Amino acid sequence: MSKKDAPKFFRKFIERFPQVAERYEALGNEVHGQGPLNERERALIKLAISGSAGLESAFKVHVRKAHKLGVCREEMEHVALLLLPTRGFPVMMKAMRLIDEEFDID
Repeated sequence: MSKKDAPKFFRKFIERFPQVAERYEALGNEVHGQGPLNERERALIKLAISGSAGLESAFKVHVRKAHKLGVCREEMEHVALLLLPTRGFPVMMKAMRLIDEEFDID
């Protein structure tokens, strides 16, 4: 995701703390390259992590990133459904709503 596509509050953070933002991005890039998972697999896992934790803004960002990588809505909804037995109905429904909101933007 380009910085112009980032949420407004994150763009402000980048402006105020550019060195921290650069190091944060570098850390993410380094972590991504440390294992055998491909970009698509990492995108699905990040959806599961952020959705499970109830991190609304992060989940929405990861929905957009996953979609750009070719992850379809049905796959994202499957990730959300997998939250149901472990995290419960409200968490799963929140993830479904956020997916719906992001796809309604297109």
